[in-house]
Amino acid sequence: MHKDKLKPMLFSTMKSYNGKQFVTDLISGLIVAIIALPLSIALALASGVGPEEGIYTAIVAGFIISFLGGSRVQIAGPTAAFATIVAGIVAKNGMEGLMLATIVAGVLLILMGVCRLGGLIRFIPYTITTGFTSGIAVTILIGQIKDFLGLTYPQGTKTIETIEKVKAIVFNIGTVNWYALLVGVICLAILIVWPKISEKIPGSLIAVIVGILMVKFLDLPVNTIGDLYTIHSGLPTFHMPVFSFEAIREVFSDGFTIAILAAIESLLSCVVADSMINSHHRSNMELIAQGCGNIGSALFGGIPATGAIARTAANIKNGGRTPIAGIVHALVLILVLVVLMPYAALIPMPTIAAILFMVAYNMCQWRTFVHLCKTAPKSDIIVLVVTFALTVVFDLVIAIEIGMLMAVLLFMKRMSEESQITGWKRYDMEDDPDGTTLKPIPANVRVYEISGPMFFGDADRIAAISYKETTKAIILRMRGVPALDATAMHSLNQFHDKCKEQGIELIFSHVNEQPMRTMEKDGFIEKVGKEHFRPHIDDAIAWAGKVAERKTSEE
Repeated sequence: MHKDKLKPMLFSTMKSYNGKQFVTDLISGLIVAIIALPLSIALALASGVGPEEGIYTAIVAGFIISFLGGSRVQIAGPTAAFATIVAGIVAKNGMEGLMLATIVAGVLLILMGVCRLGGLIRFIPYTITTGFTSGIAVTILIGQIKDFLGLTYPQGTKTIETIEKVKAIVFNIGTVNWYALLVGVICLAILIVWPKISEKIPGSLIAVIVGILMVKFLDLPVNTIGDLYTIHSGLPTFHMPVFSFEAIREVFSDGFTIAILAAIESLLSCVVADSMINSHHRSNMELIAQGCGNIGSALFGGIPATGAIARTAANIKNGGRTPIAGIVHALVLILVLVVLMPYAALIPMPTIAAILFMVAYNMCQWRTFVHLCKTAPKSDIIVLVVTFALTVVFDLVIAIEIGMLMAVLLFMKRMSEESQITGWKRYDMEDDPDGTTLKPIPANVRVYEISGPMFFGDADRIAAISYKETTKAIILRMRGVPALDATAMHSLNQFHDKCKEQGIELIFSHVNEQPMRTMEKDGFIEKVGKEHFRPHIDDAIAWAGKVAERKTSEE
C-alpha cells in the first residue's frame, strides 16, 4: 500500500474483513472507551472547559478520524498536549474563540493533507518534540497541584500562565485540605500499583470508583466535579459559530498552533502504531481526517483533538486492527454520555488531578530527556533545554518558533564547519578513479579542494582563497560539493572578477550536477568559458599548465 494514497484506511481494510476480526475490534473498542472516559473528562477540565466537552470530543472527533483516517489503529480524542493551549484560548477568547480557532486548525490540516505535506513532519527535530512534550507535562503537573492539595485561592487570583499558577500555589500553600490530599494520594497509589495487578481493567477507572466511594461514604469535605461544574448528559448539539474576517484574524495564530501540534502528535502516534503492528499509515489521509475531526468536534461543542498515543497503544494491545475499533470506542462513549454522565459529578477533583499526574509522568519522557542531555551534541542540548524552558515559562507557540529557529541556525553553523577549502600541491589518491597517486602541479598553478555544501553560511571562505604574484591559474576542485546556493554563487562571481583583475584564469574540476545547473542558470559558465570546466583533476591540471604557459609567454 502506498502510504501517500488519499484513501481512508477503513475502505482498504473492509475488503478482507471478517466476523472474527469484528469481535476483537468490538472488545478492543469497548476497553479503549473505558480508558478514554476518565481521561477525556480529566483533560477537558485541565483545558478549562466542562467535563462533557471532553466526551463530545472523543465521540465526534474519535468517530470521524477513525472513519476517514490513514491509520488502521489510531484512536483520537482530547490529549494532554492541547490542555494548556486550550485553557489559554478559553481564558482569552471564550468557547466561541476556541471553536473558531479549532475550525481554522481543521481547515489548515485538510490543506496540509491535500498538498501532501505529511512527509514534512520528519523535518521537526527530535530535540524540539522531546523539549515541548516534556514542557507540556510539567505545565499539566503544575496546573493540577491546586486540586491535588485542595488549595483555595482568594477571588480574582490570576492562574492562566504557568508562572502565575506557581505563584498562587506558593502564596496559598497554607490552605491545604488534608482530606483532598489523602484522596489524591490513595488514587495516585492505585494508578501506580493497579497495572501490576491487572492490565484488562484500566487503573484510572478503579481510581475514579475508589475516589467516589471515599468522598461519598466517608462524607469528606472534598470538591467534586459536580461542585465546580454543571453536568449535561444529553447528546452534543450542532452549533455554528459567527464567522467574520476580524474574528478569524484574531484566532488565526491559535488555529495555526493547534494545526501544527495536531499534525505532529497524530503522525508521531501513527509512526509508533506502525512499529507495533508492522504496518504503514497514510500520512496525508491522516492529516485530512484530523482536519475533518477537529471541525466536527468544534461544531458539536468539543475541543481540539488528535491521535492519542496511549489510547492507540491500548487499542493495539487489546486486538484492535482496523478502524472499526475506533468507531466502536466512539459509539460506546455515546451510551456512557447518555446513561452514566450524571455520575461523573461525583468524581473528586483530587482523583482527576491524580489521573493527570500519571498522564504528565507518562508523557514527560524524562529518561529520553536525560539521555539526550548526556549524549547529544551541545547544539542539540541547547535546543532541547530552551524549547522545554520556553514551553513552561511562556507557551508552546514561542517554544516551537524559537526552537525551530535555533535548530536551523545551529544546523547551518554545523554545516558551515563541515565545509572546507584546502590548498594542495600534490594529492595522494588511493583507489580513486579521478587520478593517479602523486600529482605534479606546475609552479604557477594553485589547486584548492572544496568539500561540503557551498551556501550562505560559509560563502565568505571563497573570498579568503590566497594566491602568489606568480600564480597564473587557480583550479577549484569541486567533487566534494553537493550543492551551491545563490550567495555562494555571488561569492564565486566576485572571486572570478578578482582573479581576472590579477590576470589569473579560474579553472574548475569535477563540478557536480546541482552546482553546474546553478552556474549555468547564472551565466557563470559562459563568463568563465566552457573549456575551463574539466571532468577530472588530471585533465584540469594539464589544462591549467597550458593556460599558465600561454599567459607567461604573453608577458
